[in-house]
Amino acid sequence: MLQHLRPAVAMILSFTLLTGVAYPLAVTGVAWVMLHDAALGSLIVGKDGKVVGSSLVGQAFTNDKYFHPRPSATSAPDPADPSKTVDAPYNAANSTGSNLGPITQKLIDRVKGDVAALRAQGVTGPIPVDAVTTSSSGLDPHMSPAAAVLQVPRVAKARALPEERVRALVSDHVEGRALGLFGEPHVNVLELNLALDALTH
Repeated sequence: MLQHLRPAVAMILSFTLLTGVAYPLAVTGVAWVMLHDAALGSLIVGKDGKVVGSSLVGQAFTNDKYFHPRPSATSAPDPADPSKTVDAPYNAANSTGSNLGPITQKLIDRVKGDVAALRAQGVTGPIPVDAVTTSSSGLDPHMSPAAAVLQVPRVAKARALPEERVRALVSDHVEGRALGLFGEPHVNVLELNLALDALTH
């Protein structure tokens, strides 16, 4: 019996060391060397040297002086009743979509409300879908170039800048498809807003 048990224990220990220790350390080491910034969370450092966020996780910007990200459906526990939740846009501790179907009245009412708010700001013409819909994670750091251009008049007015200058800044921050094939052109909201803060009149 011992002669059968010894190889089994040796195999378990060997594979535990190989797949549970050596492999994770090797993958982490490769990521650390080849993709150092990504391995650290793709952090973005502001002009004062402090970390202001990650290029991979969206943030809630609400001031008219900034470009706003697409809506977020993330939530947090209700302080008054922990068994319930309240809306908490861009809550990185609770990444989730709304799970609302396209014919759900709650979703329809929210989208209509967002469209009405944009119209009240003077937006005319077609509204990009990502300007009024959430992503599946609720933490999308990007928006479409069209959704960014839509906000140019508001941002320019709030900062007393020419619209052409703000529109040019948006154009400078449009990132193309990955490898020229995958995804759609997009703009990182945090990076765009930091560039906006760095503008001098």
